[in-house]
Amino acid sequence: MISEAQFQNELDLIIKNAIREDVGDGDHTSLSCIPASAAGKAKLLVKDEGIIAGVAFAKQVFNYVDANLKVETFINDGEKVKFGDVVFHVSGKSQSILMAERLVLNAMQRMSAIATKTAFFVNLLKGTSTKILDTRKTTPGIRALEKWAVKIGGGVNHRFALYDMVMIKDNHIDFAGGITQAITKTKNYLAEKNIDIKIIVEARSLAEIKEILSVPGVYRILIDNFNFEDTKKAVALIGDTCLTESSGGINEKTIRNYAECGVDFISSGALTHSVYNLDLSLKAF
Repeated sequence: MISEAQFQNELDLIIKNAIREDVGDGDHTSLSCIPASAAGKAKLLVKDEGIIAGVAFAKQVFNYVDANLKVETFINDGEKVKFGDVVFHVSGKSQSILMAERLVLNAMQRMSAIATKTAFFVNLLKGTSTKILDTRKTTPGIRALEKWAVKIGGGVNHRFALYDMVMIKDNHIDFAGGITQAITKTKNYLAEKNIDIKIIVEARSLAEIKEILSVPGVYRILIDNFNFEDTKKAVALIGDTCLTESSGGINEKTIRNYAECGVDFISSGALTHSVYNLDLSLKAF
């Protein structure tokens, strides 16, 4: 994953662009009917059940819109919530609260849904040493929020983007002329460019795993679309040479079986691409 400074820069860009998109040259509804001097208070109300996520992000949004807004937090990121819970109060200029409202809700509803789904999968893996990984199957423009939500839910972030880890998949292998050629070319490229990032290679068969193992320098092997028996064979074959990851159509019914095959990680795009927003609202009081 990228550095904390890079990650924060991504969050800053999300906030700046989202406010630009939503507010434009002004929130004319609020500007027209609420005095600039009016002060107010609102609460973040939960109308659902799950894991709350995005509280820390909401504070950044409020601070960006108006540094004088004050937030009093009652429930923190990663905690379970139920219908009727109040996560925080925000107080200050009414116009500022309303300007930040939609971004806060949009972000927190989606982040909470992702955290809730991730926590569900993490619970299914209890008692095993396998960890759940996210993927790059994220909503364009808000990847940082979605990957943050996975961490809040107890999952592990895969690479952030194409630039912070090498992942040699089937198309790369075929275009490069084979596994050995793809890995060798990659290692030479990284050495020439003085780039220090890890290499993951996808395997489609046990034969491909044997070939990957014959070329040193691979950090993790992606055991893709294997059945349970072949996954066990793959894990035994790889041993301690490098880390292992299973992927490909794994769901809540099969995830435990794959974990019990002994893989280090299971990756799931469903953590971020197949969720329903948690129902939250921001109510003045």
